[in-house]
Amino acid sequence: MTAESPELPLAAAFPDADREQWQRLVEGVLRKSGVTEATGTAAEDALATDLQDGIRVRPLYTAEDGTAALGYPGFPPFVRAGRPEGTTVAGWDVRQRHVHTDPVRANESVLADLENGVTSVWLAVGDGGLPVDGLERALDGVYLDLAAVVLDAGADFAPAAEELLRLYTASGAPLGEAAGCLGADPLGLLARTGDDAKLRVQGESAARIAARCTADAPGVRALAVDALPYHEAGGSAAEELGASLATGVAYLRQLTESGLSVDDACRQLEFRYAATADQFLTIAKLRAARRLWARVAEVCGASPAASAQRQHAVTSTVMMTRRDPWVNMLRTTVAGLSAGVGGADAVTVLPFDAALGVPDAFARRIARNTQSVLLEESHLSKVIDPAGGSWYVESLTDELARAAWAFFQEIEGAGGQAAALRSGMVAERLARTWERRSEDLAHRREPITGVSEFPHLAEPPVHREPAPAPIGWGSPRTESGGGLPRVRRDDAYERLRSRSDAHQAANGARPQVFLAALGPVAAHTARVAFAANLFQAGGIETVQEPAPVDAESVAEAFARSGARIACLCSSDAVYGEQAAAVAAALKSAGALRVHLAGKPGEHREEFTAAGVDSFVFAGCDAVEVLSSALDVMEVA
Repeated sequence: MTAESPELPLAAAFPDADREQWQRLVEGVLRKSGVTEATGTAAEDALATDLQDGIRVRPLYTAEDGTAALGYPGFPPFVRAGRPEGTTVAGWDVRQRHVHTDPVRANESVLADLENGVTSVWLAVGDGGLPVDGLERALDGVYLDLAAVVLDAGADFAPAAEELLRLYTASGAPLGEAAGCLGADPLGLLARTGDDAKLRVQGESAARIAARCTADAPGVRALAVDALPYHEAGGSAAEELGASLATGVAYLRQLTESGLSVDDACRQLEFRYAATADQFLTIAKLRAARRLWARVAEVCGASPAASAQRQHAVTSTVMMTRRDPWVNMLRTTVAGLSAGVGGADAVTVLPFDAALGVPDAFARRIARNTQSVLLEESHLSKVIDPAGGSWYVESLTDELARAAWAFFQEIEGAGGQAAALRSGMVAERLARTWERRSEDLAHRREPITGVSEFPHLAEPPVHREPAPAPIGWGSPRTESGGGLPRVRRDDAYERLRSRSDAHQAANGARPQVFLAALGPVAAHTARVAFAANLFQAGGIETVQEPAPVDAESVAEAFARSGARIACLCSSDAVYGEQAAAVAAALKSAGALRVHLAGKPGEHREEFTAAGVDSFVFAGCDAVEVLSSALDVMEVA
């Protein structure tokens, strides 16, 4: 194109594509891959993904999937941001959590964080954390008019709040310039412990502290609406949101009945949500949360200025793994990014070793630097609502908000959050959700990198000093077990790996499986890799001959391996020719169990009769397969 020629749009020579054309291309790909012969909309549906809460993610979104007008950032319904400027001026609040019980050690880590990019600190105080009278030493040297302090004190929130307010006054800085959250959360405490003996008294104490903050320290919020207990009990995104709405409404009732206006009551609440490595779901959850709370505030009579939800996002403990914890750095990076893009006011990236105990200085440095890179190098905070306008994000936000509102209505219909917790309604709902998710984890439909997929058995374990209290869990559960449980995605696999560890400690080696590779390399490589990945997820080492085996050589090879179980690995065609004879030879050689990598197909009866005990394939119940394999080998 010359300087004299007119400018032409790059797409001018191409006709506009429509949805039907795209569907026809999808049909061709699916047909060639052998997935389905579906056409049109059915072909598109074949690529859809089902999420929790009845949400179905489609492979393509267009302007037809757009939602109603969302307004502007800083204006109701606050989907796009809680403030007109979003986080563009100073970024979001980088909030680090500290769990030391020793005030001196806590002070060292707090100062190190504040000197290296952290802008506020979140302290575990009281039962399982810092002693209340140790707060002054832990915050020695901290400029309380510059760095916000957030407390998680469980049942000790009243004395902890009083002590922090005293320190604000003693610091000499104007109390009106203080910022933070005192962390009163009676309903969160009920959810965690099941103990409601002091719920009324705790609610009254929280209301008194909120009134004092309103009068003397407007930058300090008295109550935390903590949704983490519901997320950590296995709840879905919509259940987490619905429970937080019900809790927030309960606190509004308590505060307004104690004399605060609706606007002042709204300003006393800070909402806390989990951020996961599911990037889009986290973004949509935070946007939906602001929309939902704006609706609640509107119905309660709050002014638009007081209706914006203050959000604190925390990277999920459920997604953190104890094996291969280094991968947690990647998970928390994605989660932190999602929280920032979703519009959270404050973000806590938990250190990668938080699931193992007290994080060390290196882990805390990586956690805070993760946020520094997102803010300073990626400039993530310089755009208000960067995901806004995405037809997928807008649609997901809308669907999630509707599902959350439905659960909120169920809780309100059951008498409110306290009644729903006492009756077990919330616990039962979350348990059903976790049961369904556990099935996906067991079948590896939801993979866990480094645990259920690509485990590294030879990697030395990472040890940390035991944490005095679980993250976000200020008080222990009652003896009756009335509190909500705490779950992790890696729970089932961790139990398997612990059995393997015990076997290694007792016998000097891990349990082993012999991989019987049949036929040429091209025929068996894929299923050898699959089987190795599967068995290692349970802590079972794989042993394989350098050359393929057959019915004549497999017995000797199996004996050399020292293994007690075996798995045949090859293509379906080779199985048809050799599997039955090899399986019979393995059983004669003393194999306690023989697996076959692949679906049985038409040869099931033949293979079973020859000695194949089970078939392992993509989508099988990996946890059951691995557990039964360890049982056969009598691994404790």
